[in-house]
Amino acid sequence: MRGMRVRESAVKGKFWRWGYAMHRFRWLVLVIGVLLLLSFAFFAQQTPGMLKDNGFTPKGSESDRGLIQMRDELGVPLTMLNLVYTGAGLDMTDKVHQQAILDSLSELTKLPYVESAKFVATPRNEGHLDVLAVTVSLNLDTDPALEKYPELKERVHPPTGMNVYVTGGPAILHDMQEASKHDIAKSEAIGLPIALIVLLIVFGTLVAALLPMIVGLMSVTLTLGITYFIAQNQSLSNFLPNMVTMLGLAVGIDYALFLVSRFREELKVQKNVAEAVAMTCQTAGKSIFFSGIAVLIGLLGMLFVDLTFFRSLCLGGVIVVSISVIVANTMLLSLLGILGERINSLQVVPKRFRKQETSRFWERIAYAVMKRPVLLVVIVGGALIYTMTPMGQIKLNVPNAEVLPPSYESRYGSELLKAAYDPRMMGPIQIVIHTEGEVWEEASIRKIRAYGEQVKGVSGVKEVQSFISSLGQHSDAELAVMLRNSNVKAQIEGNKLAKGHTALMVVVPEKDTDDPSTDGLVRELRSLSKDGLDIVVTGGPAYRLDIIDRIQNEIPEVLTFVMGITYIVLLLAFRSVLLPLKAVLMNMLSLGASLGVVVLVFQHGYMADLLHITSIGYVSATLPVIIFCVVFGISMDYEVFLISRIMEEYEASGDNDKSTAEGLKKTGSLITSAAFILVVVVGSFIFTDIEIMKALGLGLGLAVLIDATIVRVMLVPALMKLLGDANWWAPKWLRMGSQSKAEKR
Repeated sequence: MRGMRVRESAVKGKFWRWGYAMHRFRWLVLVIGVLLLLSFAFFAQQTPGMLKDNGFTPKGSESDRGLIQMRDELGVPLTMLNLVYTGAGLDMTDKVHQQAILDSLSELTKLPYVESAKFVATPRNEGHLDVLAVTVSLNLDTDPALEKYPELKERVHPPTGMNVYVTGGPAILHDMQEASKHDIAKSEAIGLPIALIVLLIVFGTLVAALLPMIVGLMSVTLTLGITYFIAQNQSLSNFLPNMVTMLGLAVGIDYALFLVSRFREELKVQKNVAEAVAMTCQTAGKSIFFSGIAVLIGLLGMLFVDLTFFRSLCLGGVIVVSISVIVANTMLLSLLGILGERINSLQVVPKRFRKQETSRFWERIAYAVMKRPVLLVVIVGGALIYTMTPMGQIKLNVPNAEVLPPSYESRYGSELLKAAYDPRMMGPIQIVIHTEGEVWEEASIRKIRAYGEQVKGVSGVKEVQSFISSLGQHSDAELAVMLRNSNVKAQIEGNKLAKGHTALMVVVPEKDTDDPSTDGLVRELRSLSKDGLDIVVTGGPAYRLDIIDRIQNEIPEVLTFVMGITYIVLLLAFRSVLLPLKAVLMNMLSLGASLGVVVLVFQHGYMADLLHITSIGYVSATLPVIIFCVVFGISMDYEVFLISRIMEEYEASGDNDKSTAEGLKKTGSLITSAAFILVVVVGSFIFTDIEIMKALGLGLGLAVLIDATIVRVMLVPALMKLLGDANWWAPKWLRMGSQSKAEKR
């Protein structure tokens, strides 16, 4: 053991010199860090309120272009609120009650940006006469509408004996902002105290336990402060603060845990505090650097999906992980240099309850696993593969108000709306038609009618509506004559059905808007013969399909990029061909198993009541990509720390089995503790409000738990045994590069 330490001290590379510099300038680094923290803390508090986009707009897609054309050419407002009125025992179709509602909205309709307030014309479902909805159209885009929402809400008052619930785009986004703030506070209140308790048990002293907490909180604060300035000129998803908090606390605390633990080891064997800090950076600091790169690679995979949601989460994740690595290798190292032996002060857990020597528990497990490696690989691998099987029936969807629990007004109003009115007619397929001549001309009418007949003949179409059908049964020539009447034309333009060279056709599907057959209907409508017309298929079902397609079409590129680059980085870090390949495959097992459980819970409803999950039957289309990108990187943390330690032992002894046992012995407790903290921090989001974050918390927590226990404790030692010295084989050029560096040192 002592000989190995002497050998390590002799290798004074860049990380050793960096650590030594952090000790030398420790007070300067500390002052700079504190000033940055105080400066950014002020802006960090304001960041959640700056984020006004859910990030799901498929910009540039056919559905997005169609909605913009409807707004610009027909005057269809893209921003609307739905006011859902209920009255126990009242018949809301009664003219008296309807007039009372209109009278109560007089103050609202006086606002200059309120275009209209009209009762929903969609036929209601049977048995819901006590519900009535009003659509409020706004002459505002999403961001301004969100800013004006409090003013709008203040002017909505139900008549006596009624209740009103405000839902629709701005209301849902406003509630998401509030839920995001609440979720961050709630997750911290659950996760941080438990993390502190675990750290106290691991280190035994209050000073050592507080340092990882400081790093985690500092990383989150600095990242949110930086994001505040980015959000001034860039539209970012309102889910970003949740991702930053989740990742920042988990990764920041984990990185600091490994550094503090290694520093306490080095204090026992190095000549002075300066060399202890330097060697801590040379070993744990270097591992943190490479594991940070692995996490960043996973996060960068989200950039392949062209949605603001993914790019925002990627941005927040990349910044917070980078900040965590930087803070750990600067601020924390300087604090360790200042504290020195005082890192062991303020004893909380008495020494008599803590073993002075490294426990042989993990060593015994490693040797036990290596006695029957084939059997364990088959049984454990088979069990994980079986857990992945629910993914075969995964049903993806794009949630809207469903991301919120029913306790939020916009979610409850949305549920009332769905129950009282036919969702197929509330959110139909919309087709924007452009003609060469004006739509009022007989030639244009003939082409639009022919196209409409073609649409009616498509399987899965329930009803087709257009300005032609609204005028009754007339020939093309008769319609052209009728439309010369300015009053008729004005009525059609007022109903947003046609204007100039643009007409709108509404297609009501037979199946629900999120049914797979409706997806097929959208695709078929887009493939129809256009006969000289410029056709754009949009509306709710098309919008949803474009989002899902944009995600699914990029999954192969995401997988290839993340796994390929991760392999290359680990190849250079471990100087081995098989170890990185094994790491990638092990990650896929833990990742697949966790996604299988997510499908069981969120799609099939297992334990949904226990976890307070209120929207089941599908999995959010965003989750597989997010969980893959985040978990793949984070799981590499433990692979890097474990294999790095095994590699140290192997370079010292040349014995594969012994180095595997020693590596697990020296990192087993630490990795388990770090994983438990990460599971607690990430898992605390299961008990928050936003459904996507619940699913993300469950998926990430399970993946890390499986990875740090079953995979690292059982599969890794078993495979290390089976592969033997082949674990360390590398091409000659890679080995020579490593040897030449060692000789120079």
